[in-house]
Amino acid sequence: MRQPRRYGDAGQAFPIYITVVGGLLFLAFAYFAVGQAAANRNDGQTAADAAALAAAQDRRDQLAGAWVKNLLEPDKWQAIFEGNADGLSPSCWRADQLAAQNDAVVLSCLPDGPLGYTVVAETNDTVGESIVPGTEDKKSQEKATAVIEPVCEFDLPVEEAAEDTLPLLTCEGAEWKLDPKAPEELLPKPEDLFDVHLAD
Repeated sequence: MRQPRRYGDAGQAFPIYITVVGGLLFLAFAYFAVGQAAANRNDGQTAADAAALAAAQDRRDQLAGAWVKNLLEPDKWQAIFEGNADGLSPSCWRADQLAAQNDAVVLSCLPDGPLGYTVVAETNDTVGESIVPGTEDKKSQEKATAVIEPVCEFDLPVEEAAEDTLPLLTCEGAEWKLDPKAPEELLPKPEDLFDVHLAD
């Protein structure tokens, strides 16, 4: 009687083992490709966020400067806090700077009303080579909007008030009793007058 071969089952299982291992390796490389793409998108979003915030902060600083310039004309304050002031210059140059610092470029930078900026940034780096065709040249483009929010309230003085009397300015609970003769460094700073944050 012929004895059965001891390694017959093992020989039949080997191709299955190779197939399973190959499938697992493919999945591993696929997950790695997904991770590469996600990391690249994250870099692009970080660059877009930083660029939008930088542009908005520059506009905030200009608005704060306009407020100081018009300190003795309280009737102009409301327009300034709403983002409307004479002599404001474009702020997208700051978006370009921050995008470059995050290894990206700004594709577009546009005002989002008088109190905001929307930026689209693209990464300089590509996703890189992977098992997914075309990723070696794929860059991430992400969008972000930053808004400038005025945080101060005031009441215009009555007509009978002295000419050198300025309104009491209340900014997030802090009261500023403004003195027209006070040096500029004692006045509220831009961050006291406006909050800058990413849009929800």
